Amino acid sequence: NAGSSSIKYQCFEMVGEVCLAKGQIDRLNSSKPELTYHRHDGTNYQLELTAQPYQKWFPLICTTLTDPQHGIIDNLEIITAVGHRVVHGGCHFSSSVLVVPSVEVLIEKLANLAPLHNPFNLQGIRAVAQVLKEIPQVAVFDTAFHQTIPPHAHVYPIPYHFYQQHHIRRYGFHGTSHNYVAQRAADILGQPIESLKMVSCHLGSGASVTAIDGGVSVDTSMGFTPLAGLMMGTRCGDIDSALIFQLINQHQMRPDQVMELLNDHSGLLGVSGVSDDMRDLLSQLSGEEETSERVLLALNMFCYRVSQYIGQYAATLGGFDVLIFTGGIGENAPRIRTKICQKLGFLGIQLSHQQNNSKGREKLIHSELATVKVLVIPTNEELMIARSTLQLLQTMPDPPNPVTEFERPRSNPLIRSNPLIGRV
Repeated sequence: NAGSSSIKYQCFEMVGEVCLAKGQIDRLNSSKPELTYHRHDGTNYQLELTAQPYQKWFPLICTTLTDPQHGIIDNLEIITAVGHRVVHGGCHFSSSVLVVPSVEVLIEKLANLAPLHNPFNLQGIRAVAQVLKEIPQVAVFDTAFHQTIPPHAHVYPIPYHFYQQHHIRRYGFHGTSHNYVAQRAADILGQPIESLKMVSCHLGSGASVTAIDGGVSVDTSMGFTPLAGLMMGTRCGDIDSALIFQLINQHQMRPDQVMELLNDHSGLLGVSGVSDDMRDLLSQLSGEEETSERVLLALNMFCYRVSQYIGQYAATLGGFDVLIFTGGIGENAPRIRTKICQKLGFLGIQLSHQQNNSKGREKLIHSELATVKVLVIPTNEELMIARSTLQLLQTMPDPPNPVTEFERPRSNPLIRSNPLIGRV
């Protein structure tokens, strides 16, 4: 799961879906990146690393898995496949695919639509190919889950030929995460997913909300690119599109500068002026010094926009049964969950203060009076990637065996071509 600032990885034994080891390399753009490693038996360690080119991290990941003291496999030949999260699949991919050269070309072609993701996803694919050679690799697309969104929700109200000829439409992202938590919510509640209407909130440095009907995505807040929708760590989310021309014409900014401004310097960071990290902003609420007005404004704006989308998707679904919080903020910030749900009682959403603030990774946090179930579910994109990889490889036909082909009995072409022979 390779990104611009971090790389997450897990190694699974798929019989029983056991995670043997997982790790994360953080702060890739700093002078001192950090590696955190966890083994299934509780062995953990953390290392401070030196900066190096992006491709060099993947041999290091393999080394952690084969390390004589802390690793979990004897050699890399034990690995049978590698799955990769790829953020943007455009109109080309509605499901996971085996990585072949033509797939790499299309991922690269779509890089301008997800500049913080696709280039790094592709670097991960190519670096793994250098290390693991002929081992099959599978691309699992964030956009694939949202391919079920109907045209009235995914077509933009601009001249139709842009959609027909250039495939400009809402694609949506975080699909791997939304898909996982929806399935997990159904399991926790003991109800078939086909019977449930859900709103899933993936809230992290990137954030999105998805309406899910019977396990199928029917609308989502991100759009043609991951820039649309909610206010995020550094992304602006929804704005008046005319603002772009204001920045170009009145503030003499180039289009690439505007793109950088909206992607990298807006959102929580741009409004607060302090940080793009929700933990930093919330720590100011608990500090002895008075919280700055800009920090409070950033927090209020973030929660307000999430609440708006929940209300919007209640209308999309005609009411819903389950509200899910996931992602770094959604899982770990009870004050943010409280603020988001504060005015949603009319939808049947009511939190239990005790449950919302209790420890525990997976939990139900609604009160007894609530008609909408509210769950906190840690996402597991890596497990979904592994499942998709295994499923694809199990359904692929085996390559033809030359010996078998040679020994296979051949029908007589004369008999096959004569309609009279063999007729009773």
